[in-house]
Amino acid sequence: MPRQAHHQPLPAPPRPQLPAEHPRRRIATWRRGPWLPELSRGPGRPGSRLLALGLILCLCLCLGLGVAARPAPVPAAPAKGTPAAAWVTLEGRPVLELRGAAGAQSADALARRMSRELQEMATDFAIEPGQLAVEDDPPYAMVGLREADGSFRPKLAVDDRAARAFGSSRRALAERYRDQLELAIRSYRLSHRPEIWIRGTLLALLVLGGFLLWVRLQTLAYGRLRRWLTQPKGGPIRGLRIAGREVLDDDQVRASSEWGLRLLHGGLLVLAGWLLIPLLLGLFPPTQVIAEGLRGHILGVLGKLLNGLVAAIPNLLAIALILLVTRLAIRACQAWFTAIERGQLSFPGFYPEWARPTARLVTLALIVVGLAVAFPYVPGSGSRVFQGAGLFVGVLAALGSSAVASNVISGLMLIYTRAFREGDRVDINGVIGGVQDRALLVTRIQTPRNELVSIPNATVIASPIINFSFASREIQQPVALVATVTIGYDVPWRQVRALLLAAAATVPEIDARVPPAVLQTALNDFHISYELSASVRDVGRYRETLSALLAAIQDRFAEADVEILSPMYQAVRDGNPRTIPSLRR
Repeated sequence: MPRQAHHQPLPAPPRPQLPAEHPRRRIATWRRGPWLPELSRGPGRPGSRLLALGLILCLCLCLGLGVAARPAPVPAAPAKGTPAAAWVTLEGRPVLELRGAAGAQSADALARRMSRELQEMATDFAIEPGQLAVEDDPPYAMVGLREADGSFRPKLAVDDRAARAFGSSRRALAERYRDQLELAIRSYRLSHRPEIWIRGTLLALLVLGGFLLWVRLQTLAYGRLRRWLTQPKGGPIRGLRIAGREVLDDDQVRASSEWGLRLLHGGLLVLAGWLLIPLLLGLFPPTQVIAEGLRGHILGVLGKLLNGLVAAIPNLLAIALILLVTRLAIRACQAWFTAIERGQLSFPGFYPEWARPTARLVTLALIVVGLAVAFPYVPGSGSRVFQGAGLFVGVLAALGSSAVASNVISGLMLIYTRAFREGDRVDINGVIGGVQDRALLVTRIQTPRNELVSIPNATVIASPIINFSFASREIQQPVALVATVTIGYDVPWRQVRALLLAAAATVPEIDARVPPAVLQTALNDFHISYELSASVRDVGRYRETLSALLAAIQDRFAEADVEILSPMYQAVRDGNPRTIPSLRR
């Protein structure tokens, strides 16, 4: 029975042109699997392992994202006011769009039944696609199979209600359904030929070989980079220093670099495996739909990342400009206060030792202002994640603000009251040593036994502070040390005074610019207290100078045959001689 041409134009897209399989029939290529590019068989070798690694990665990207299979056609959304569409599918691919069903059946139930029957017709090679025909059986146009004996087996009924949903007649819609079913069956059989499976298997083996080669080359490159980065001596890793202070030493930077390299290595392997899965699935007809879904997910993620990056470019430029201005302001501030510290600039009432801590405070203020100005331009700054993080930081600040604020304010008071500076020898709350660091929160003192004692600034500000270095620096006078001895009344005080002064004169660490002095500080019951005061050349050697002075006192008194002791005795006054020494005139 000849097919009748339909003279009314259809709103659906025109029927695709099919390449000829024989003079009377057309074959379909709608479900035809993709072809991979031919691989060069000529001799050649990569210039280096890194070049081969990059080429294999590019090949996996190209094949995994666009070459393994053509994307499945996306069903068009029905126009507003039309019934919801149900789709007849074959191996997960949409074939027919149903917007209504004849009789009382639903479009979804009809679509499921037609999908099963279409699968049976496609796998039954006794049925030729050309047997599909259309017959009018008012009020329906029937789509079915024309048997060899001329009988007709209906498969799908199209009524006027379904045709109106497409803006067409039932005859035209039935012919359109027939053509789509014929196209789907031919494409299915063409894509399930044995040579297609053989080709897919060979290409899958080739892709797996490339993946294994990629893993091998990446592992070798990872091992070489790891050995290069972890060289203990002469390696490329150096410590991180900021503003002249070592923030991270060589070992810490080396460990961080090794951790980052390991993370990059694992990430590349995961990425290659992620691209390998849709690539392999796209080589075989039954799994091409799954491969297309995976590729669509990958492309969707990449598209979102690229769109987000492009949309964030103006904000990123604004952030870069703010950071640049902040950086220039910080450098200008540091140069200004460095000149003050070196004495190149001076202001009345502003001492040079204030320059460095003030520069730190101003730098901190500039950083806070820069971050506050740049924060609204950070992508996602208005999201709930940022709000939750800000709330968490605020809670932590509220919990620890009292102690931190107390120490910070105490640190500022210590700085601007000029109680001490770094390098001074001090005595704070019984801890004697040199000031190793003066921070906003704590003060660190290095004792003569090389012990580092950290004292909170709130404790420092509440304790008496003895600064042994202040006098020599501010008033150009050396600091004095004191040695006390007690001698009995039977030794003339002039002799004791002379011995003490002679002992001070033999100590080279005693500063001769200020003559030593001897004072009698107490007339006790059985002895006299003598105090020797002598100036120290270097307060850093205060303990050593005191020790040398005490040793010299012992030597001088031993040479003069004078005992250093505090006698305690009882005198009976009945005829015993008195202990008043004879005066030397």
